[in-house]
Amino acid sequence: MSDPRPIGVFDSGVGGLTVLREIIRRSPRESTLYLGDNARAPYGVRSDEEVLAFSTQSLDRLADRDVKAIVVACNTSTAVAIGALRRRYDLPILGVIRPGASAAALATRNRRVGVIATPATIRSHAYFGAIKDENPAVEVYEHATPALVPLVEAGHLSGPVANTAVAEALAPLLGERDAAGESIFPRPPGATIDTLLLGCTHYPLLREIIAGVAGEHVAIVDSATATASALAELLDINGLQAGDDPAAPDAAHIQLTTGDAATFHALAGRLFGAAFPDVEQVDLADPAR
Repeated sequence: MSDPRPIGVFDSGVGGLTVLREIIRRSPRESTLYLGDNARAPYGVRSDEEVLAFSTQSLDRLADRDVKAIVVACNTSTAVAIGALRRRYDLPILGVIRPGASAAALATRNRRVGVIATPATIRSHAYFGAIKDENPAVEVYEHATPALVPLVEAGHLSGPVANTAVAEALAPLLGERDAAGESIFPRPPGATIDTLLLGCTHYPLLREIIAGVAGEHVAIVDSATATASALAELLDINGLQAGDDPAAPDAAHIQLTTGDAATFHALAGRLFGAAFPDVEQVDLADPAR
């Protein structure tokens, strides 16, 4: 028996499209409904109370559209609100932190993992705890990089502005020192990370620049692929797969944004090579249809 209802995917902006891309690649028969709260992005510099309120409004809208499961493709929302969101809805809710943490714990060779994320995610220490759960011996070095999400939302994915912003954001975590010669980022002497976890779904859009700055000795890990695999397993366990009946309708993919639909449409096209055909502007203050 198959379930043709769509999978809901939520992010504070366009970053969650990196997760959506992997979901479509991993489960091509599944339909999706994506909601980006672009009008109120970024979430990472907001209070926990705002993040919870905005996330709840967004997931309410997806639930009202009869999705069969929801992926919270926003690290900040996952870190701050995932427990409350799971208690609120009678359907599977999957976050991105646990899959990403598992991938990073497996990738590291010297058991030293760096995590870059928004201030709210770093403040929660969600990745620290999740990686330690996977392997208590791993040393985790967390660093907030608030400048990167606005960079991506503005479409600056290459060029001097992006290069400079990424280099400045990563410098403390990679061992740079300030003018006085003091270590900017506290860690044990000689500790050098060999794995860098991108703890925000916006950051993979800057992956090429990040990898160049980090160097060949540092493995770059993001949660998109791991989350897509975890979602496929979740659907299988709960009997929610769309099925593979060749007579069934093709999968449909619809995008919703609280921002300007034309801007979202154009930015998605620049990010992924082809603009999504269906982008709908929604106001979360209005009742769902």
